[in-house]
Amino acid sequence: MEISIDSVVQMHQLGAKIGSKLKSGDVVVLTGELGSGKTTLTQGIATAFGVTSITSPTFVISRIHKGEPNFIHIDAYRLIGNNLNAFADLDFESYLSSSVFVIEWGRNFISTLTDQYLEVIISYGENESDRQVEFLPNGDRWSGFKL
Repeated sequence: MEISIDSVVQMHQLGAKIGSKLKSGDVVVLTGELGSGKTTLTQGIATAFGVTSITSPTFVISRIHKGEPNFIHIDAYRLIGNNLNAFADLDFESYLSSSVFVIEWGRNFISTLTDQYLEVIISYGENESDRQVEFLPNGDRWSGFKL
């Protein structure tokens, strides 16, 4: 499934729609170039959990927003080039059953956490504000995913 987005507002709204489908144990992996809208999409997803203070955790790697479920936002950009153990050592697995995860730049690391995840790929479109958003479901949990 692929969706065209032409504004920051639409990206945020798409995130809110995705967020409304998520529950404890769910993991969303965001893939896309710098500035493509990963954090904006995350901000939209977080609104479904009452979290409004989302900023990119590039330098701290992750932010855990406590709640029912917890909302965990990870930016694995600084881990790229490291081995898988660098991600696994952060022990996110212990939070998996009680949390929703959104992992930016997580494609290389997701295998250390779960094999059940929704990958969202954001690509630049023809115009500066245009984006193409593609959904790649992985595992039984995401089989037949629809917005």
